[in-house]
Amino acid sequence: MRLKSSTVLKKLSEALGRALGATSFVKALLFAAAVATTTVSATQVAKADPKYAGIVIDAKTGKVLYGEDPDGLRYPASLTKMMTLYLTFEALSAGRVTLDSKVPVSANAAKEPPSKLGVRAGGSVTVEQAILALVTRSANDMATALGEHLGGSEERFARMMTAKARALGMTRTTYRNANGLPNTAQMTTARDQARLGVALRQHFPQYYGYFNTRTFTFGKQVIGNHNRLVGTVRGVDGIKTGYTRAAGSNLATSAQLDGRSIVAVVLGGRSSAARDATMRKLVAEYLPKASRGGNSNLIAATPSAPIEEPVAVVAATTPTSGLPNAGPIPQQRYGDEAPVSAFAPAQANAAVAAMDVATRPRAPVKPIPPVSMKPDRSVVTNSTKVDNIVTASTSPSSAAAPSAGAGWVIQIGASPDENSARNLLQAAQDKGGNALRTAKPFTVAFTKDGAQMYRARFGGFNGQNDAVNACNALKKKGVSCWASLQ
Repeated sequence: MRLKSSTVLKKLSEALGRALGATSFVKALLFAAAVATTTVSATQVAKADPKYAGIVIDAKTGKVLYGEDPDGLRYPASLTKMMTLYLTFEALSAGRVTLDSKVPVSANAAKEPPSKLGVRAGGSVTVEQAILALVTRSANDMATALGEHLGGSEERFARMMTAKARALGMTRTTYRNANGLPNTAQMTTARDQARLGVALRQHFPQYYGYFNTRTFTFGKQVIGNHNRLVGTVRGVDGIKTGYTRAAGSNLATSAQLDGRSIVAVVLGGRSSAARDATMRKLVAEYLPKASRGGNSNLIAATPSAPIEEPVAVVAATTPTSGLPNAGPIPQQRYGDEAPVSAFAPAQANAAVAAMDVATRPRAPVKPIPPVSMKPDRSVVTNSTKVDNIVTASTSPSSAAAPSAGAGWVIQIGASPDENSARNLLQAAQDKGGNALRTAKPFTVAFTKDGAQMYRARFGGFNGQNDAVNACNALKKKGVSCWASLQ
């Protein structure tokens, strides 16, 4: 608890008087320093406490029924997995994966801290099992595995998540991982999470029922849902809980009853019990106040912006044996992202207009053309070529580059000069050691803004697991990279 400065000075003065009457002046100074240090420490702890934020939105009209600091930045914790699931449902709807598709578990995913499902590196689960693990146990390892599977690497998947957030109108949310484990750059707001909750139910009604799962059986484990409101509060049908020390206890909740519908978000709860109690009160108070009218078409399913590739900045100098000082350096990933209105045109219906008013309308922006969220693929045209690179680990007769048609590859950058791209590969191979012992280096030409560029890649991996593990090993040695399905 913070003390007023006058109170602190008074207590300090009294303590000094007692100390001077009993001992030396030096001891008194030491005593004063100890008191001051204790006061500063207490103040710092108070500042570190998570701050509360909350919002309740009428899911049929968009009207904000309740709000307390709804636009203040907070840590999402495991509410992050709502976006991981949104992109998973999107991939299912597009046919890029099925519920029975296998999701490999890399060493990177397997080492994530609890809560986790506990699948060993090299194992796999189905997409449906991963979904259920996220909505019940909030499994960090399965969130990472899904991110790597859908995005080629968790880093690239996080960029996909942020791009989708912008497309949905979540203008203050940035993602850095798929699970919500602590990262100071991963921020959101109560309003943004409410938008995501509305979008999940509106865009994927065929999959939304997963959030209402009470238990999930995996092997000999019977896993209960962390969301204690599901099945105990009338009308509540999901969505997601979250907790870290920095974030506090978070909860996003959807409730539908008697033709009314709300989405509510609580961030920064002091404990899970306090958070749940707050949410019960919000549902009880504001669900009866929600409208029975409206058509719930509040958030348009807008395509995401393209995910930019890191481009190496290579100096036109004599190649060196190490990585270039200036590369590979990723392009700026987030600074040029313009906020995108994620709501349907205002003339569509009155509900949409109300949602725009309730959530701070923005100036019109240029529409973003539809793009695929599939893993990055090379642009193969008549001008595209695959180069043979002979290194110490290959012989001329076995130096054929991997086919550009299929397989998992690692990309370490791109360069406007083919020789520089080769130098990047050689330098990465020198640093990579055993991680790239059997990998095949090659370059792929493509056109960017009318200029010829060359991707620097390694192929020849035995599936996604090998590629992701090799990339993780390179990152530990300071080499930027990501895995991608070619």
